[in-house]
Amino acid sequence: MTTAKIEKLDRLIEAHAEARDARSGSLWRQSVRRMRRSPMAISGAVIVGLFVLVAILGPWIAPYDPTAQTWGREVFLNRSIFPGPRPENWLGLDHLGRDMFSRMIIGARQTLLVGVVATLIGFVAGALVGGGAAALGTFGGRWGERVEAAVMRAVDVALAIPMLLLALSIAALMGPSLTTVMVSVGVAQIPIFARMMRGSMLAQAHSDYVLAAISIGVPKSRIVVAHIFPNSLGPVIVQATLVLATAIIEAAALSYLGLGNPDPGTPEWGTMLADAQRFLSGAPQLAIYPAVAIIVTALGFTLLGEAMRESLDPRLRRQE
Repeated sequence: MTTAKIEKLDRLIEAHAEARDARSGSLWRQSVRRMRRSPMAISGAVIVGLFVLVAILGPWIAPYDPTAQTWGREVFLNRSIFPGPRPENWLGLDHLGRDMFSRMIIGARQTLLVGVVATLIGFVAGALVGGGAAALGTFGGRWGERVEAAVMRAVDVALAIPMLLLALSIAALMGPSLTTVMVSVGVAQIPIFARMMRGSMLAQAHSDYVLAAISIGVPKSRIVVAHIFPNSLGPVIVQATLVLATAIIEAAALSYLGLGNPDPGTPEWGTMLADAQRFLSGAPQLAIYPAVAIIVTALGFTLLGEAMRESLDPRLRRQE
């Protein structure tokens, strides 16, 4: 093939890539318009937006220091029944005389931090593992296929273990800390992202632009890094929104089991739920507040993620 023909094919591939990017941008704009008409997407976005806003502005919203035992003597007089909602304490006091409303607000930041960091760990590591395995299996020859098979069999074994059990095992080995919760939950999510990333990349590997790039001699490494990998991230990003809800629940579960932040004064919804179990008979509200907050937050991320997935589903787009 002459140099002129190669340059012509290269220009055609670039034009095809630009057209594909334009269609992709149009696709995302259509998805956003579709989500604006979805009650599920609106509900999820409102819940998530409020949660993020409270987490960011928590120190300015909280009326009291969440660790200050301002009303400690009042609580000490009756260890079984604590003051409930009242004008100066909207959600009452906990067993140490700390304002529950302030602790719930500050606890939102800890919960968001743990969920986001854990999801990022699982997303980045899983994308690299799944993407690397797919690239080796597609372009690495027989040796690459063997490596891909070994890696994905290990991923299948990890997927066979319940995520919470895997996270609990990792957390028990590392010891209780906030870092432990984030790392253990994130590592437990790696198999999910690896499997999805591999499937998405294998679908992209058989696209027309990939075949055209191979035919003109574009290096395989460049095809993977510059084209296949970026175009495969869309479904994985949507899945990350859904996994974030699971990460929040699992992080709260680990904190509830005593594997979270060892500092009992630091507000965190899972830890607050664990502290409240001793007072369920006399002060059930101590457990109800953090439990409802965890459920509603997870519901918001789930609704938003499901709406994103449906808005990007090509089968639903054809029905419109």
